[in-house]
Amino acid sequence: MLNSVSLTGRLTKDIEIRYTQSGTPVASFTLAVNRMFKNKNTGQREADFVNCVIWQKSAENLQNFASKGSLIGIQGRLQTRTYDNQQGQRVYVTEVVVENFALLESRKDNQQQPPQYAPTAPIPDMPVNNGAPDISDDDLPF
Repeated sequence: MLNSVSLTGRLTKDIEIRYTQSGTPVASFTLAVNRMFKNKNTGQREADFVNCVIWQKSAENLQNFASKGSLIGIQGRLQTRTYDNQQGQRVYVTEVVVENFALLESRKDNQQQPPQYAPTAPIPDMPVNNGAPDISDDDLPF
């Protein structure tokens, strides 16, 4: 069985580190991940807000190099856990346990600058052959 999650999105707030009783750094954060389609009523792209947790030196590195709005890619696994809250109710939590992350833009790019696109060369028209190779009988070895 495979439990693998890969997401690309933006941090919804700055990373805050906590430490366990044994001194292990841990950070919880939320990643806003755009959906591939737009809402047909509003025309706006919707997002999913995914809860994530990252441990040890990776948590400290993420805090040092990423901030609210940073575009990051994460890889990890989906984890479901439960706990009883102060009212005695069972609470279910589903989150991504981050094993790797990548910063996908520089800090300068994250300063809300408008994107700049390089002009692209026009794509030449390609002949359509409906997938059939262009081979004559004279080219066949038999």
